[in-house]
Amino acid sequence: MMDRLDDDFGIDTIEMGATIAVAMDAGIAKFGDAEAAINLIKEVGKGTHLGRILGNGAGLTGKVFGIERVPVVKNQSMPAYDPRAVQGMGVTYATTTMGADHTAGYAVTANVLGVGGNVNALKPEGQIELSRNLQIATAAIDASGMCLFIAFAILDQPETFQSLVDILSAFTGQNLTGDDVVALGKSILTNERDFNARAGFTSKDDRLPEYFKKESLAPHNVTFQVKDEDLDQVFNW
Repeated sequence: MMDRLDDDFGIDTIEMGATIAVAMDAGIAKFGDAEAAINLIKEVGKGTHLGRILGNGAGLTGKVFGIERVPVVKNQSMPAYDPRAVQGMGVTYATTTMGADHTAGYAVTANVLGVGGNVNALKPEGQIELSRNLQIATAAIDASGMCLFIAFAILDQPETFQSLVDILSAFTGQNLTGDDVVALGKSILTNERDFNARAGFTSKDDRLPEYFKKESLAPHNVTFQVKDEDLDQVFNW
């Protein structure tokens, strides 16, 4: 029901989920109250004063109701993966040009699934390189028009990656190499970063909310441990 209402009202499912959580943290409804959550979405559809606040997302809702624990980066809400439990995702959330977008560098691959290698999800080591490489590859795949889900295959099968290169070569009439695809991804990210810089974004925007560094997450009781100065190295290639 909630997903269908989101679709009908033209609001993002992930953003609305986080917004409802922030509203519940503010006491607008109780955690776990499904009926209340549905009614909050309906408020957006009605265009009420509360609905207009909620319809503007978790960031604004947190500001209006004075909530500090708001899971957003660049004012975009985080999806299902907590950056304390999947630290590579935390790097992606913090640094991607679009805000907390899991698809921009899906570190769940190596952090959780063991696809494309293995990087301990609970430790900061290796997360910068993992997120950087995934963001480069993702930017290139997105530009090709391919579905991002092909990443699961090309990360573990060199011949499948070569097939992607061959397809792009045939389509463009160029004799591309793997290095050319990497260069494409880097070029796209460089342009996006330049756009953001011109729009006023700085390194301070490439950060997670402070509570992820201070409040530990059960059952491993970990906080986000990647240092700010390391986050600033993601796009240094």
